Amino acid sequence: MLSGKRRLGRGIAVVGAGMSRFGAFKDKASRDLFVDAFVDMQKSVDKGLDITDIQSIFVGNFSSDLFEGQGHLAPMMAEWVGLNPCPATRVEDACASGGVALRQGVLAIASGLYDVVLVGGVEKMTNLPTERVTDALAAASDVLYEASAGFTFPGLYAAMATAYMDKYGLGTEPFMHVAIKNHKNGGLNPKAQFNTSLKDLLEARKVRARDRGQPVPEWKTEMDFLNDPAANPLVAWPMRLFDCSPITDGAACLLLVAEEIAGNFTDRPLRLIGSGQGSDSSLLTRPDITTIGSARVAARQAYEMAGVASSDIKIAEVHDCFTIAELIATEDLGFFAPGEGAKAALEGRTARDGERPINTSGGLKSKGHPVGASGVGQVVEIWHQMRGEAGDRQLRDRDINLALAHNVGGTGNTCVVHIFERR
Repeated sequence: MLSGKRRLGRGIAVVGAGMSRFGAFKDKASRDLFVDAFVDMQKSVDKGLDITDIQSIFVGNFSSDLFEGQGHLAPMMAEWVGLNPCPATRVEDACASGGVALRQGVLAIASGLYDVVLVGGVEKMTNLPTERVTDALAAASDVLYEASAGFTFPGLYAAMATAYMDKYGLGTEPFMHVAIKNHKNGGLNPKAQFNTSLKDLLEARKVRARDRGQPVPEWKTEMDFLNDPAANPLVAWPMRLFDCSPITDGAACLLLVAEEIAGNFTDRPLRLIGSGQGSDSSLLTRPDITTIGSARVAARQAYEMAGVASSDIKIAEVHDCFTIAELIATEDLGFFAPGEGAKAALEGRTARDGERPINTSGGLKSKGHPVGASGVGQVVEIWHQMRGEAGDRQLRDRDINLALAHNVGGTGNTCVVHIFERR
């Protein structure tokens, strides 16, 4: 068997990053969202971008076929941002499509084939009613054994949550703390789908009830709100409404270049120094559903390539499609020991002012989860944080020289991890 550390054959730099607003946009198609993200990325390139320098495009997209009835998406995105006849490739790996598109862009430059690559991700999900979105997403599960038995993704992650609770003797409180934290962060993100904290949301609902002459809820804290079945109904026990990421439209773009030419675009590039990808079995055959093996594999590969340890990472954007997913991710990435991710969330250690800030963007939970774009959107947040451009949510009390993005497909059948450095 081949062994040894993997190294990129060439240095990779991120020199531009942008995204559309995430949310529900009745009058926009995927191409409109992609244009918004592309224009935002162009504006972020400090020394300007001649788009004719872009040599290839990789677009993460889970299922425009099902959501919009539109296949063959990548060349259409290329056309709408003026990049034809540049080769354009759609990448599909469920909710990890964006992160895997990024990895393909990295490999394309590292191979020496290209010097400048556009990586994008896009999904337009709100054309369909919720029940049909649920069916479309279920196509990323094991259709033969999971979906056919009635499992939806809330149900699959609920199974992971109940196993986690049983294994470590926990209740639902840690999940609620993740939701509170991520909504608080999303409240500071003007491009987030839910850019309001749960505290502000509950107060607004109390005011609305009072104005309508209705009984005013007696919530005093976010925990009161989340424990109220009327405000936070069950979706699949123990996952409630505010444990689940929303249905989202959105797009994000990154400009990758060979490190030796990064200075042509900016004097402040981010260097991509670690990349890893793994796969795992479906949930029904996994021996332990309180961990994701592909994430552990991808993290190990990325750490080894970067020559860093988990303790060196200053911030991370992790795949919190459900609140349980964030807890498991923080353990799989080595930030906390198994079972300690829940304790860390309860103690505020993953908050913006904590020792290990997780999902300063608001995460998928609050920023939104347009599945093909989510992995790319994570890196947009890292770009802003590492360059000191994250506005009100900027971390100002630490040197963010190393950051990590963790993007999961399905229930962990795919995971990709990337590590970024600011020198």
